[in-house]
Amino acid sequence: MAENLFIPETKDRKEIYEAVIPQIEALISTESDLIANLANISAVLKEAFGFFWVGFYLTKGNQLVLGPFQGPLACTRINFNKGVCGHCYTTKQTVIVPDVEAFPGHIACSSASKSEIVLPVFDKEGNVAMVLDVDSDLLNDFSEVDAEGLGKIMNALEKTL
Repeated sequence: MAENLFIPETKDRKEIYEAVIPQIEALISTESDLIANLANISAVLKEAFGFFWVGFYLTKGNQLVLGPFQGPLACTRINFNKGVCGHCYTTKQTVIVPDVEAFPGHIACSSASKSEIVLPVFDKEGNVAMVLDVDSDLLNDFSEVDAEGLGKIMNALEKTL
């Protein structure tokens, strides 16, 4: 895939996911380097949706460690039992948080973050290899449309692991 990205001129997230998912799949299917793929996925999601922050936390030892991302400075390490990312890791489920201030134990990497969605990414053994963390500077900015669209992208990523 070239360095061109087609993003439909619409605010309809479902339509945007339908356009970018095949482009991401094509992009990562021909690249074997994980970091390059994570960086490009982060860049595509930031460009396509204008999310405040989008990136990956990789499982390393007994923590989640910051990986490729797009957005402002981020927390470097997150314990498995802390915050939304840790909750996603331990439950192995997508977590949608409409208001991060109302989430017990939320880690405020940025005070501008208002809502969040975090998805697990599984390795071939079924362990959480990393999580995708997406923050918005708007309250209640994520829905099942995002969970489904981002989930399809994470499924494509899992096939490359």
